[in-house]
Amino acid sequence: MTIRRLPPETVNRIAAGEVVERPASAVKELVENALDAGARSVEVQADGGGLTRILVADDGDGLAADQLPLAIERHATSKLSPDDAGDYDLLHIHTLGFRGEALPSIGSVARLSISSRARGVTEAHSILVEGGAMGAVSPSGFPGPHGARVEVRDLFYATPARLKFMKSERSEAMAIAEEIKRQAMAHEAVSFALDLDGRRTLRLPAESKGPDGRLARLASIMGREFQDNALAIDQERDNIRLSGFAGLPTYNRGNSAHQYLFVNGRPVRDRLLQGALRGAYADFLARDRHPLVALYLELDPSQVDVNVHPAKAEVRFRDPAMVRGLIVSGLRHVLAGAGHRASTSVASEALSGFRPGYVPQPSAEGFSAWRMGGWAQAAAQAIPGLTEISARSETHYEPNSYTPGPGLHEAPAASVVFDPVDFPLGAARAQVHETYIVAQTRDGVVIVDQHAAHERLVYERMKVEMAGGGVSRQALLLPEVVELDPAEAERVVAKADELMALGLAVEAFGPGAVLVRETPALLGETDVAGLVRDIADDLSENGQALALKERLEEVCSTMACHGSVRAGRRLSAPEMNALLRQMEATPHSGQCNHGRPTYVELKLADIERLFGRR
Repeated sequence: MTIRRLPPETVNRIAAGEVVERPASAVKELVENALDAGARSVEVQADGGGLTRILVADDGDGLAADQLPLAIERHATSKLSPDDAGDYDLLHIHTLGFRGEALPSIGSVARLSISSRARGVTEAHSILVEGGAMGAVSPSGFPGPHGARVEVRDLFYATPARLKFMKSERSEAMAIAEEIKRQAMAHEAVSFALDLDGRRTLRLPAESKGPDGRLARLASIMGREFQDNALAIDQERDNIRLSGFAGLPTYNRGNSAHQYLFVNGRPVRDRLLQGALRGAYADFLARDRHPLVALYLELDPSQVDVNVHPAKAEVRFRDPAMVRGLIVSGLRHVLAGAGHRASTSVASEALSGFRPGYVPQPSAEGFSAWRMGGWAQAAAQAIPGLTEISARSETHYEPNSYTPGPGLHEAPAASVVFDPVDFPLGAARAQVHETYIVAQTRDGVVIVDQHAAHERLVYERMKVEMAGGGVSRQALLLPEVVELDPAEAERVVAKADELMALGLAVEAFGPGAVLVRETPALLGETDVAGLVRDIADDLSENGQALALKERLEEVCSTMACHGSVRAGRRLSAPEMNALLRQMEATPHSGQCNHGRPTYVELKLADIERLFGRR
């Protein structure tokens, strides 16, 4: 076997294939260079999906004439400095870029032009690189007092085989826009502009640094609805800080495209986030629904390795379990603090379903009832006493005067007399179709799904009881041996104590197998081998036994469903009001166990608009 030394141009093209996967990758590298240079404004232009032309202009520190040739040499960077011994520390990276590969990699497969004026210097200079061949430095014009303009033309012209792997121009342009959005989310104090094929696509002015400015920037990108339905997070543990915003469970999507993680200002894609979100929202969302979140982690650079991927798209944490635990606990804390709150999008969707001016035609039975005395009389006959309850004037209300019916606990006692409409969910006025409670608030109307609401209340009570008394176990008549990969078996046995707390007793049974002696009593007869394999998969992917937790929660959810007030049951006024008061006092009561809303609130102003009164 003959070993050959590759020529520099081939080495550069190989490096370009790792760093510059597509036009969006080139944009990412150039924007990060601008941010590292202290830019407060970044402007990006792209034509032909970025394959024809890319321009990134910034107002950062800029480059002096003697620095331009160095900037396009491989492994030359301004972002690493030697210590007293002349060593370069790769464990304390404070910048977005540091490899010194981006510009030479782009220059080896495209036509690259850099024009720059350094801060405090009067003259501007430029340099041109074509397919790896460097030109001379020459004077040039530069519009601003300092900064840089980097233009990339004919990307991959020097490696035409790569062009066959590019997607459509539209797809590549969308990838560029997504990359700019991620960078803008991470740096709210920097203004961003994006033009695609000469069309103004994105204009994001600089926001104030901090939570308020960050939320404003997120709202500009993820939509105003996100701002209205976002919960602020700010948690810290062992010098790791988690901040950002998470959407209410009822504000969800069918995919995970709107989940963002930033580590020390760096946008990253990390499967740890997916597992953490799944664990935190497991109680509130079905498996095919996904929350909207933007989370920011700040930790000592020595606790995270950003040097594991050439494009710096992935990171590795020194203590991933700690990071995951912080994310899960932080999210659960803010979700619990949201109480019974549901997303505003629920009301918007409800209002959009109304058709002003539409008059339903009564059925034959209804028409007969109307002829015999009107719709109100027919309603009174169908649900005795409800009309009288609704019409009753309840000027004052004392919660401890209620006597709830079966299945409903008494409303919290209070010595203060309130007008019932001042409660968050108001005062019950009617029950519709023996399924929905209609309540009046001070400034609107609330419609509650009585079954979904009570199901959540029962489920939360069962969770508390399960946490307090532990999960009861049932012994298997014959212990079951489950064969696994040796590494999987080792992971499962290592979590034996945690699994025992969840009602599953496992122990090692030689290499590549575990012995199961007891299972959670809640599960009844279950596929033990399938359960253990699911747990092994979760431990491999997320470091947590989510499969068992989810199965237990699913059983509790089913039991809560059967033990709650069913649709079709008539409720008295005290029972309806007791349910409303319990919802106000119970965390997560704004959504059922599958993420669907338990109530819809319509503001009086919105109702008035439906009737043209506003």
